[in-house]
Parts: sequence; C-alpha cells; structure tokens
Amino acid sequence: MNDALLRLSGIACMRGGRLLLRGIDLTLTPGQSALLRGPNGTGKSSLIRLTAGLLPAYAGTIERRGKVALSDEALALDRDRTLGRALGFWAKMDAVPASAIADALNAIGLSDLADIPVRMLSTGQRKRAMLARVAASGAPIWLLDEPANGLDSASAAMLGALMRGHLARGGIILAASHQDLPLDGAQDIDLSAYLPQGEDA
Repeated sequence: MNDALLRLSGIACMRGGRLLLRGIDLTLTPGQSALLRGPNGTGKSSLIRLTAGLLPAYAGTIERRGKVALSDEALALDRDRTLGRALGFWAKMDAVPASAIADALNAIGLSDLADIPVRMLSTGQRKRAMLARVAASGAPIWLLDEPANGLDSASAAMLGALMRGHLARGGIILAASHQDLPLDGAQDIDLSAYLPQGEDA
C-alpha cells in the first residue's frame, strides 16, 4: 500500500443541473485520511461517488493510485446468498484469498453470521457486512459514505479499530459523515465552504 495516492484537483460537482461544489483540492498519501462534513445537501455522498468514478466531475481531475473500495447506502451483496458466499463473490472479483473474508468478518463481529442469508441480516448487520466487504477487498483506498449509520456503540468501536488498522498498514480513507468518526489526525473538510457563491445547503 506504500505507493497509494488519492488526489483531487480543482474538483467541481454538478447534480441535477445544479453546480453543487467547486474548487475542491485534496491529496491523501499512505496512512492519511480525510473527513467530509456538512449539512444534508452539501454534496458529501456525491463527492464520494465522484471520487469512486461513479459520477463524472464537472471540472477538475482525480488521480487514484491503487484499488478503491466503496461502502455507501447500496448493499452490493446478493440478498439470497449466505453472507459468506456473498462476500466470497467479491473476494473472487478482488482476487483476494478466502482468509481475507474470515479476517474481515471477525474484525467486524460477524463471524457467527457467515451462514445466514444476507436478506435476514438486520440494518446494522448489513452495514457491518458492507464494511467487511471493503476490509476484505485488499484495496488501499477506502471511500466510506456514512460508515457509522445504523451501528451501535460496540459496532462503532469495531469500525474504529478497522479504520485505524487500515491506516496503520499504509491505507487511505476518505469518509463522509455527519457523526464523529475515530480518525485521529484526519483532514476535516467542511463542504459548506465549497458551495458556489450565492448557494446554500
């Protein structure tokens, strides 16, 4: 992960014909993180998806050096498969060993649910399953959209440990959240400051 890089240069984001954000510059190198903040409607999720390559930038450039793993509101797991098999599909796509799944499930407290169909998981368990998918991916760049939503205090603590471990191994995290996240030393980016002049949230 030591050569990972995420760089946003002069990024502007358009959504629904409206210029949402402009002038965003950000560089993250191994072991660094950034937290996107701002009221609903300021473009946190849009910027995460744009950084992942799922939305086009209206202006500016994005440089990604290393694989990217995204966790957002889309479950991206086959609801009819067991959790273990659903994650196994992604492990094959990511070309990582099966042991990565077991390690990720253990880290996020889901080992006992590996044989349960995804459709039977609770909201909080599904959120943790998405985080396990990210953790098992082997990607150095994690893009996390509201990763603490639906998590109780114990699960939030596991998320914190997961993120700290990733950064300690030279990973990069860009997260969007309206909640505090245990990302010590993260760059704090208030997207309200990047609204086009005359716009509000």
